[in-house]
Order: sequence, then C-alpha cells, then structure tokens
Amino acid sequence: MRKIKIGIMPKEQYRQRTIDIAAGKYIPSRNEPKIWFNSFKAMGEVLNEKNMELIRIIYEKKPDSLTTLARLSKRQLPNVSRTVRTLQAYKLIETERKHKATVPIAKAKNFKVESYDYMLENHA
Repeated sequence: MRKIKIGIMPKEQYRQRTIDIAAGKYIPSRNEPKIWFNSFKAMGEVLNEKNMELIRIIYEKKPDSLTTLARLSKRQLPNVSRTVRTLQAYKLIETERKHKATVPIAKAKNFKVESYDYMLENHA
C-alpha cells in the first residue's frame, strides 16, 4: 500500500525554499514530501476525519462517479464535489473523466507527516 509523505513547513520558509529551488541553490531529495502545509492546523482542516473517511472510501470502494461517492459516504453531492476539488488541489486524490462521469482516484489512504525546518544557510 502506497503512503504519501506530507510536509509541514512555515509559509516563509517554504517560500524561501521555493526561491532557492528555482535559483538552483537547493535540490530537493527524492524522499522529501511533494505535498506541503504551512501548519498542522492547516493540514488538519484538509485531512479532517470526514475527509479521511472520503479518501478511504475512494481507495477501498473505487466509486465510478462523484454521485456514487456521495451515496457511499452519505454526504450531499455538492459537499462531496467541493471536498474532492480541495483534495485534488492538494494532490491527495486525482479525478478522471469516464464517459460523462468524474471518477475519483485515491493516490493512497495512509499518510506520513513530517515537520521541516528549512534554513537557507544549510543549503547555500
């Protein structure tokens, strides 16, 4: 089972890290997270209990549409659609168009969270 690594880094440090990557001063390792939040609170707002349950349903049940996902999760379709867009924006899930349906695809159902402290002087 695939596990997604999530990083927590304050916004200003993440911004500096991005600038350093663009300038060639820092090359991220393959093991670094691809998904970042600026605080545990921000991560908790996205990966709350209801959304984790939605990811679990997507991963295990493989619904063929958002309508099916709404039925399986016992949530309203507009709510599911908004949540899917948010999870997709954070690259926690993907969607695929099949016929006229939007099919959600979970990238993983387990996550590993790591806190990072990016210091420019460590990478100069």
